[in-house]
Amino acid sequence: MIVSSIEQPSWFSAKKLLVIFCVINLINYVDRGAIASNGVNGTLGTCTEGGTCTSGTGIQGDFDLSNFEDGCLSSAFMVGLLVASPIFASLAKSVNPFRLIGVGLSVWTFAVVGCGISFNFWSITICRMLVGVGEASFISLAAPFIDDNAPAAQKTVWLSIFYMCIPSGYALGYVYGGLVGSYSNWRFAFWGEAILMLPFAILGFVMKPLQLKGFMPAESKKVTGMETGVSEVQGDSGVLNGKDGSFSVEGDVKYSTLDDQNGVNFAAKIKVQISRFTKDIKVLLAEKVYVVNVLGYIAYNFVIGAYSYWGPKAGYNIYNMTDADLIFGGITIVCGILGTVAGGFLLDFMISSIPNAFKLLSAATFFGAIFCFSAFCFSNMYAFLALFSVGELLVFATQGPVNYICLHCVKPSMRPLAMAMSTVSIHLFGDVPSSPLVGVLQDYINNWRATALILTSVFIPAAGIWFIGVFLPSVDRFDEESEDLIPTTERSSTTPLLEGTKTQSTGSIAEP
Repeated sequence: MIVSSIEQPSWFSAKKLLVIFCVINLINYVDRGAIASNGVNGTLGTCTEGGTCTSGTGIQGDFDLSNFEDGCLSSAFMVGLLVASPIFASLAKSVNPFRLIGVGLSVWTFAVVGCGISFNFWSITICRMLVGVGEASFISLAAPFIDDNAPAAQKTVWLSIFYMCIPSGYALGYVYGGLVGSYSNWRFAFWGEAILMLPFAILGFVMKPLQLKGFMPAESKKVTGMETGVSEVQGDSGVLNGKDGSFSVEGDVKYSTLDDQNGVNFAAKIKVQISRFTKDIKVLLAEKVYVVNVLGYIAYNFVIGAYSYWGPKAGYNIYNMTDADLIFGGITIVCGILGTVAGGFLLDFMISSIPNAFKLLSAATFFGAIFCFSAFCFSNMYAFLALFSVGELLVFATQGPVNYICLHCVKPSMRPLAMAMSTVSIHLFGDVPSSPLVGVLQDYINNWRATALILTSVFIPAAGIWFIGVFLPSVDRFDEESEDLIPTTERSSTTPLLEGTKTQSTGSIAEP
């Protein structure tokens, strides 16, 4: 037996993977920021007591939406996201995750085009739901890929750079949506996003697929089944074609039986997938560190989601900001970038661990809440901007640490599902209800300052929940083995980005 190892360096390095994922994430959140901007979201038409009326603008004006309907529209894509995230995470165990990302981004691209050609509230709502389906494949699988390929001493920094695209994307979306709405029709904003995302959707299909740590390559799992299927077909072919070239009844019966077996096998596979999913969910719920982390994240995201959607409108009404989209966009992009990256660097400096991550989360959120709450108490716009900027700088420092905990408190094979269920939870109980609830609250009290203060106070429970996590016993499980661990002969396929792909060729030599 002769075994040779050939080094095949790849142009597709770990840093290029990070850049590609960051750009995709940025486009995702540009879309969220754009639909929340005054330029795309718009305003309702108004009429004065004298009978002078002005027509509405943007989506809200064109479709005559109430604040509640407008808030529901912002959360519509979450429906698709919540349904599809666990499905994509479960499929990652049988289908190559990189291909799943390509499928998801393709759905996202077509759905965004649909948003641009929508004609009423329900048509754009359905398209927003499909946007969520497309995004689901990416958000649950991208972070594990980055965690696999990041240098050991810089994992939190790399995750922070990736999640930095959330505030940056929102901010660029505010500015982008405001500019498009000012100089053209709001529909062009969605079409522009589709053009930007299309190359990455194609890349997911044409590029050599990458494999996640803790998973058996899908091709290896299918070999046995494929060989069995081929042998069955080859064995039946002789029966199907008689000597005179006609079909035999015996062969027809065998093929019918084979079809029945395929139907039974498909049903059995579905049952196995559901059983595995249920078992994995029970494992996640039994992990106290994971549960506490997600509970704090829910409270945190409740505020951030409402800030991102209602922020420009609240700033316009409280402080008469004529350029609210640009101002909030500028603050969010600067504080988002600096805060998110600083949080990652700080946790790596503290030595990345789950208890240290909880300490950073609770402290940053608590002091960020104080600054943001104080900001809305001032009537002076400049005092508000100064204090609110410091508050956002602190609250955005949480992005790297909170996702570090999600990825490292579970086994490698559980990471896609852990990220998916974290995403489902923070949206289902966080920003999905927060936008319409804030809309209802504002409709009831008709005071944007009071609404903002009530919303900001929810940061305090988030900080308290994360503080509890400091005292929980925790273990970093990144290097733990799992039932889906890749065999040694195939393990080189998991690190092609850092060290190049090693191709092993095996040949047999017959003895004379």
